[in-house]
Amino acid sequence: MDSSELYHIKQQFTLGAYPALANTPVPDPNSPDYVPTLVYKARACLALNDPASALALVPEDTDSVALRAVAALAKGDEGLETLRDLCVEIEGEGDEEFSKWDVDTVRVLAATAFLRSGEIEEALETLSDAEKASDETSALLCQIYFTLSRPSVAQKILSSALRSNPDSLVLQKVEATLSLVTAAQNLSGEPYSTAISFYTEQLANPSVSSAALLVGRGVARILRGELSAARSDLEEAENILTRAQSKPGMGDVLAAMTVAAGLGTGKRTEADEIWSRLCSEHPTHPMVTDLSAKAELFDTCAAKFQPPPRATASA
Repeated sequence: MDSSELYHIKQQFTLGAYPALANTPVPDPNSPDYVPTLVYKARACLALNDPASALALVPEDTDSVALRAVAALAKGDEGLETLRDLCVEIEGEGDEEFSKWDVDTVRVLAATAFLRSGEIEEALETLSDAEKASDETSALLCQIYFTLSRPSVAQKILSSALRSNPDSLVLQKVEATLSLVTAAQNLSGEPYSTAISFYTEQLANPSVSSAALLVGRGVARILRGELSAARSDLEEAENILTRAQSKPGMGDVLAAMTVAAGLGTGKRTEADEIWSRLCSEHPTHPMVTDLSAKAELFDTCAAKFQPPPRATASA
C-alpha cells in the first residue's frame, strides 16, 4: 500500500496540480517512495512543458526502468527507440525482475510517447494486454479512443476497469471526461452531471489546488448553458495559473473563455480580445491550429470560386 505522502503525490498528478507537484521535496534515496516520487515529479515537469527539469531529476546511472522511461519520454522523438527497448526488456524478464508498478509505468509512458508522435496503433498495441491493465493503463486507453471518436469502446474499457476498482481516482476522472464527450446523465437526469459532480467534489479538497479541475467544470457548465458560472470557474483557474506563473494550461483556460464570451450576451470585442491573446500566447493550442487550418482551407476554396455572370433581364 502507498504511503500517505505518495498517495497525495499521485492525487496531485491525477488532478493536474502540476506546479505544486513539481515543487514537492524528494524523499531520501533509500525510501521506497524515492523512485515513484521522482517519476511523478518528472511527469509533472513534462506537463508543464519543462523537459529539461524532468531530465535533471533522473540520475544518469539509474537502474530503474521507470526512471529511464520518463527520461526517454522527456527526449521526445529521440527517446522512442529507448522506450521500445524498455518495453521489450520488461516483457523479456521474469516476474521477479520488475514490480507491477515498474511494468505499468513503462507501458503508460511508452504509449504516451507513441501517441504524441502520431503512432496510435503502436500506442494501442503497447497497452493491449487487458488482463494486466492497471487503472492508469485503462485510463490512457480510454483517452486514446476518445481521440478516435469511439466513446463506446472507451465506455466498455472504463466499465470493466471500474468494476475492479470503483474508487480509483484516475478512472473517475475518465468517467467525468466520458460525461463531457457523451452528455451522460446520472440519477439527476441533468446532462453532464457526472462531470460536474466529479469536478465539484475534487475542488472541495483543500489539499489540492488545480486549475485543470476548474477548467473541466467550466467546460461542463458551458455545455449546459450556465455561462456566468462557467466564466467564474475559468477566471479562478486563470488566477491560479497566474499566481503559479504557469503558462501550460493557460491555453485551455483562454480557449474556454473565448467560447464562453462568444456565447454570452456581452460585447463581441471581448471574445475577439481573448481569442487574439490565445493565438499570440499559445499558437500551437489545438483550437488555434484547427481553426487556422479551416480558415486557410476556406480562403483556398474561396480563391478558386468563380461567381457566375450576373443575370440580365430580357424583353
